[in-house]
Amino acid sequence: MEFEAYLDALASADPTPGGGSAATLVGALGAALCAMVARITLASPKLAPVHDAAAAVAADADALRGHFVALRPHDEAAFQAVVAAQALPRATDDQKAERQARLQQALIGAAEAPLEATRRATELFALAARTAELHNANLMSDVDCALRFARAAFDASVANVEVNHRFIKDAAVVAEQCGRLAELKHAAHESESRALAIVAG
Repeated sequence: MEFEAYLDALASADPTPGGGSAATLVGALGAALCAMVARITLASPKLAPVHDAAAAVAADADALRGHFVALRPHDEAAFQAVVAAQALPRATDDQKAERQARLQQALIGAAEAPLEATRRATELFALAARTAELHNANLMSDVDCALRFARAAFDASVANVEVNHRFIKDAAVVAEQCGRLAELKHAAHESESRALAIVAG
């Protein structure tokens, strides 16, 4: 989807795309910024000692951007499944039971999609730290922007996981997903702190 068309869709009265989808786009922008910094670094003879590291950052950033782009329609489809389940008939007990089962399954999927985006945002923090470690002083503001995009994508994705947890009745599923979230929050904080220390000089 072209960017302007996507923004029009995001601004429309349709429930999808929504916040989870937008979070993946923000993550992709952060990854793209890391790739830009790496490629400009590769073009600088003065930074030849970090060219190998810059090449690796550029390749990993392109791959991560692709993951974020692929997650966008996945998130939209996951939420659309919730909307579809909510629209199921509930005139009889059997219909109510079927609707409830379908809705619970859809809600778990709707939490799983932004949980995967949270994982990718955690990878973006680590990538931004590696980008900062290239020490291209002229582009440190771009690294800072990538970090802020990582934080926005991470926080928005976490919010979308947690809002679905309010409605999921399977406590074991919620506990398992919360466990993964806790691990990701710790890893994200470690990488973010490392990168911020470099950006701040």
